[in-house]
Amino acid sequence: MEIMLLRSRGLLLLLSVFVADRSLVAGFSQSLDSDFTFTLPAGQKECFYQTMKKDASLEIEYQVLDGAGLDVDFYLSSPDDQILASDFRKSDGVHTVETHEGDYMFCFDNTFSTVSEKIIFFELILDNMGNDHPDTEEWKEYVHGTDMLDMKLEDIMDTINSVKARLGKSLQIQTVLRAFEARDRNLQESNHERVNVWSCTNLLIMVVVSGIQVYVLRSLFEDKRATRT
Repeated sequence: MEIMLLRSRGLLLLLSVFVADRSLVAGFSQSLDSDFTFTLPAGQKECFYQTMKKDASLEIEYQVLDGAGLDVDFYLSSPDDQILASDFRKSDGVHTVETHEGDYMFCFDNTFSTVSEKIIFFELILDNMGNDHPDTEEWKEYVHGTDMLDMKLEDIMDTINSVKARLGKSLQIQTVLRAFEARDRNLQESNHERVNVWSCTNLLIMVVVSGIQVYVLRSLFEDKRATRT
């Protein structure tokens, strides 16, 4: 009898691990976070579209990584063409809106610049988009009988969902930090180039001024009187 009980416990434990692993794979099969980096030419505007569901949440975070002024115009509009958020010549921004069914449009505008192109990074975070994998709830059919293991599959699922949320948050923070690092690096390289140009210019001016000073001093001490023979 004891052997049969141990077999039952082992079978239920393997079944719990299998169902948990299946739910974990299904939960990671579709990411609700995405990011993109693109080049916006001078004097142009670029728009993107995101399909949203009712009672969901859309968060957009953007940064200008490179380009003169590190600024861009931004606006977000709803499916009925209402402006929900807008920025004027900013280097970064974060906007969150509650959505309804339809396609949301967000645009980056560089028409105010006629010379400099911009490198722009943005990230989309979609919440409450619903579950596109209803099979992930099938684990509830196997809950019966788990009392012998002194554990609950609900606790396993809560732990898995907590780990998933924290991993997603960590990935989001790392992506944003990489964007900040890229912008700072581009800014430092631009400043380094400017410092080198001005240093060479100042050096050239100093050489020219030194030559002029030597010529003037020599001309002051030259004897210009004509000598008779």
